[in-house]
Amino acid sequence: MESVLVLVIILALVGAVLLRVLGRAERAATGLPIDARVVYSDTGAWRRVDKALFSQRYRLAGKPDYVVADKTGAMIPIEVKPNRTDAQARDSDVMQLMAYGILVEETYNARPEYGLLKYREHVFQIEFTEELRGEFFAILEEMRAARLAENVHRSHDDPTRCRYCGYREECEEKLA
Repeated sequence: MESVLVLVIILALVGAVLLRVLGRAERAATGLPIDARVVYSDTGAWRRVDKALFSQRYRLAGKPDYVVADKTGAMIPIEVKPNRTDAQARDSDVMQLMAYGILVEETYNARPEYGLLKYREHVFQIEFTEELRGEFFAILEEMRAARLAENVHRSHDDPTRCRYCGYREECEEKLA
């Protein structure tokens, strides 16, 4: 009887170790740093979806997929793009991540040094430099000015983007 109990305990321990290893592998596949603690999630994978982060100062809101705190307590915004296969980060995704970096700074009073952009096969560490920050704010001002404009010209030559654009019915410059 004791040998059966010992065997059950050993099997339970092996199962627990196996689940931990599989859990770490699953978490690594999401692009999250393994030793980080999730403090915000918009995916529903870890817990109930949190409300959007908001900055009154910059009149900016957004919902990063994750914000994690690493071992040192540093906050890291993470955006996951599972269908992207590019070998380099897209500029639009970098700007989206920069926006999340600013929202993290405003929400948690901690300026992140970088964020992570997870594509299907790549994880990009995007440094939040002063240059990138300035570029983001310049684009934000352009977007705000465009909202007040009577007509905003198309900024690309991609028929696929036009095909799925929410403004294609009203657009005088549509390609598809």
